[in-house]
Amino acid sequence: MNKLEDVSFAYLRIMFGGIWLIDSSFKWNATFLNNFTDYLLNGAQGQPAAVQAWIHFWVQTVSVDPHFFGLIVAITETALGLALVLGFFTELAIVGGIALSLVIWSTAEGFGGPYVAGSTDIGTAIIYAIVFVALWLGRSWRYCSVDSLIRKKVSFLYWRW
Repeated sequence: MNKLEDVSFAYLRIMFGGIWLIDSSFKWNATFLNNFTDYLLNGAQGQPAAVQAWIHFWVQTVSVDPHFFGLIVAITETALGLALVLGFFTELAIVGGIALSLVIWSTAEGFGGPYVAGSTDIGTAIIYAIVFVALWLGRSWRYCSVDSLIRKKVSFLYWRW
């Protein structure tokens, strides 16, 4: 890869981080925090039994304290957005972003279902996971990032994959 391609991945990382920050701002809304379980239940509607069982497992888990789990999602999305925009612990943010995207896709988005005739959408969170993979493969932390500035000085904070 040449420098222009590397910088392009850095710009993609920054824009994608901005999208996560916008999305996280909605998660801090009282409506989301107070209705977190409902978002999960909506993902189960019209799904096959196996998908409904998976989502209901998460609903039971979250029902212990839905407000707490809503805060965890809001904090995580905000941290992901900031990490991507600033390029700080980018590799960790990418791995966390893939995991969070897959959890969202498999629960609130019901694996992109419902799986019935006429269904035309696979869900957005799976596409987010793919963008995170692209950011990883493009090594988006190499330019326009805090990581590139401090990696040499505190290398013990960074691992090599």
